[in-house]
Amino acid sequence: MEVVQEQQSEPIAGQEDENEIVTENAAFVHSDPPQVGDGPPTVDSEVEILHEKVTKQIIKEGHGQKPTKYSTCFLHYRAWTESTQHKFDDTWHELRPVEMIIGKEKKEMAGLAIGVSNMKAGERALLQVGWELGYGKEGSFSFPNVPPMADIIYEVELIGFDETKEGKARGDMTAEERIGAADRRKMDGNALFKEEKLEEAMQQYEMAIAYLGDDFMFQLFGKYRDMALAVKNPCHLNMAACLIKLKRYEEAIGQCSIVLGEDENNVKALFRRGKARAELGQTDAAREDFQKARKFAPEDKAIAREMRLIAQHEKAVYQKQKEIYKGIFGPPPQPKPKHTNLVIRIWQWLLSIFYCLFKRQRHKSD
Repeated sequence: MEVVQEQQSEPIAGQEDENEIVTENAAFVHSDPPQVGDGPPTVDSEVEILHEKVTKQIIKEGHGQKPTKYSTCFLHYRAWTESTQHKFDDTWHELRPVEMIIGKEKKEMAGLAIGVSNMKAGERALLQVGWELGYGKEGSFSFPNVPPMADIIYEVELIGFDETKEGKARGDMTAEERIGAADRRKMDGNALFKEEKLEEAMQQYEMAIAYLGDDFMFQLFGKYRDMALAVKNPCHLNMAACLIKLKRYEEAIGQCSIVLGEDENNVKALFRRGKARAELGQTDAAREDFQKARKFAPEDKAIAREMRLIAQHEKAVYQKQKEIYKGIFGPPPQPKPKHTNLVIRIWQWLLSIFYCLFKRQRHKSD
């Protein structure tokens, strides 16, 4: 069953994907966390000792359970050397989460793995890791560039994790397994959305999309590609719905544009991108999206309503501007009646009398 979160209809009512959320009021999903400067964030929470060489401070609380050994974790992180505050890695710029299997992590990630295994899904934390559980005595002179014996500071967000006994990475899964895992995440996200847990729902959608990354999609053809897109595109659209509801319109536009890159005539993507653009005041671009959506759904009332709202908005803006300009320039000046000087009028009257007397006298003389 589809999840319905509004009273008014969405485009193409009755033709929805049964697994897709329907909402119109409602990055990857998690925007780049705010930073002051380029150094690690300042955190005032209690310091928790996880290991002799690893401590943790919570920036944002998570929810649920913590991952266990062999869990496949999806996370974002930034990393700095503690002594110089030099940032040497930042996965948020890649716009896709990093995959880590607890217990099978790389040697230089041992300290990070200890921190992640003590975090809950959705949690963001600051980790301090000793060099012994980082890049070691020799450091790294390739990428990333880390000096020898450098203690490390991590800002980490655990997006979510899969509990798998065998610790099977995405790269070791068959196409069917990856698509199936993504679909389960999507369904979990829909259930969370129904409970109004938008942030948690978006975590599930992001994890679903992580299973269907560009490198994987590039290898798919025929029915497998269609199967993958049937899961991936609704995840992007559902995230856009959540983001609109959270008033994160720029991110919503990005999610819709990803879908339109695969299917340029997708009515839901056009409609939701149009709504987000309208909220940002991009009325010309919003109208263009709605007009294109209406070509494929000419009877849809939601599209017609949004176009009326744009027209009403533009009319209101025009009237407001008209009033503003009227106040600035004021009414056009009216011509003032000319006032003749009294002395001049008396002089003119005397001259006329003198002229008349002169003519009469001349007439008598003749």
